[in-house]
Amino acid sequence: MAIAGQPGVVFTPAEGLGLPAVAFGHGWITNVDNYRSLLEHLASWGIVVAAPSSERGPFPSHLGLATDLRTTLDICVGVRLGSGSISVHPDKLAFAGHGMGAGAAVLAAAKYPGVAAVAALFPAPTSPPSEAIAPEITVPGLILAGGKDMKAVDSNATTLAAAWGGDSILRSVDKATGNGLLEGRRVLGNLGYGKAEKKTQKTARALLTGFLLYTLAGEKKYEKFAEPDIDIPKTQLVDPLAEDEPEQKKSPLALLTGRF
Repeated sequence: MAIAGQPGVVFTPAEGLGLPAVAFGHGWITNVDNYRSLLEHLASWGIVVAAPSSERGPFPSHLGLATDLRTTLDICVGVRLGSGSISVHPDKLAFAGHGMGAGAAVLAAAKYPGVAAVAALFPAPTSPPSEAIAPEITVPGLILAGGKDMKAVDSNATTLAAAWGGDSILRSVDKATGNGLLEGRRVLGNLGYGKAEKKTQKTARALLTGFLLYTLAGEKKYEKFAEPDIDIPKTQLVDPLAEDEPEQKKSPLALLTGRF
């Protein structure tokens, strides 16, 4: 995307006009390459996905990343992609992210009237707090948390879901940690801060893909991925306002764990 003035990467289907698009925010001290399989997976299902490569240092600006996410979506909508055979529909837009990038996605959505959905994967606290902005978000939200770190100080998934202004779904992924979503070599891994978790990556890919296919593309056969009371295996549906432990949930994840 640097040719359009915003460093980053973009993955698209081979062709298509009026496609849905999502801008994806990376986590703390990570590279967009650490999400390559996730981004490729979304593109293989007909979704344009772009990720800005900015605010990657130890002291990032969360507002700066949010601004770059909005710029990224503007580029996707305003520029013909590939050889000119790919375009994005202005009413089929979403923000998503991981860790601090999840919080930045919320901050971005609050200032982007055309957004249709938001997905926060294993969100981490930001400044300003994303949960303070969440009441302004009235579009559907998907929030994922690690089953091992639901109550960790570096996870604000529960408070974010509780503050959401529209309909939101909070799911915890069994035996997962937030950093398990990251792929390949990374600085955090060298510091001993979590390891890649293939099962976490596979489950998160399917949940995010199904949610976006329904909320952006309107594909009704994936409606269950956007409903707040549907059982999905390897996850637990969490009520952010309840103190009880969540119950085990089940549903057809296998539909969206392959193809790319």
